[in-house]
Amino acid sequence: MKKKPSSLKPEESQDSIWRAYTGIRNMLFHNEIMPGQKIAYRDLAERLGMSQTPVIQALKWLEFQQIVRREPNRGYYTEPLSLKQIEEIYEFRELIELSLLPKAMARMDAAGLARLENALAAHRQAAKDPYLHERLIKDMTLHLTLAELSDCAVQERALRNLYDLLYLKYGLNILFSAPVDTACDDHAVLVDRIGAGDVKGARQILSRHIRKVKKHVLAGLERRLKAQETNSL
Repeated sequence: MKKKPSSLKPEESQDSIWRAYTGIRNMLFHNEIMPGQKIAYRDLAERLGMSQTPVIQALKWLEFQQIVRREPNRGYYTEPLSLKQIEEIYEFRELIELSLLPKAMARMDAAGLARLENALAAHRQAAKDPYLHERLIKDMTLHLTLAELSDCAVQERALRNLYDLLYLKYGLNILFSAPVDTACDDHAVLVDRIGAGDVKGARQILSRHIRKVKKHVLAGLERRLKAQETNSL
């Protein structure tokens, strides 16, 4: 039987769309596309070295994920900073992570604990890294590793989507406002409590950690917004 030919043109191939998608994600994460900015897909196509078609398809994908928005007859935009949305994201994140924690601990074995310890070591190393985005990535990796160990795929996917909303919409704005230096200590105590099988203690530490990060991020972003308002006067 002959293989059915693809209905997509070369510039519309899934590979091209995926390259455009990952390229735009990287730009968002590194704040090369800023919150509240109009996204010129012609410019993106030139920067990514491809035609406009896969770029537009990638933007549609990001729109579906609520990372960008499309205004009829005007094009695509990133969302401006929203303290309310960030607060909601952290509250939902806490609900999911606290729900997954006892399930992950119930399934925890030596291999799973080793994965957590490796993620913790990677985060400690990233805290010394001059490339600030690595800190966010390794922090996220540790939390998602713990979520994966719960074997609850739907909730894990929801958590990943929350991280996308935080890191792609707000990028390094989150890092500059977060208490990165104390996160390693929180993570170390959390992994220690998990290794000891202390579910109650681990839940308390995880909840306190997420709430502390939320408080610092909101306070930091509020200062940045006030500074922007002052500079615009």
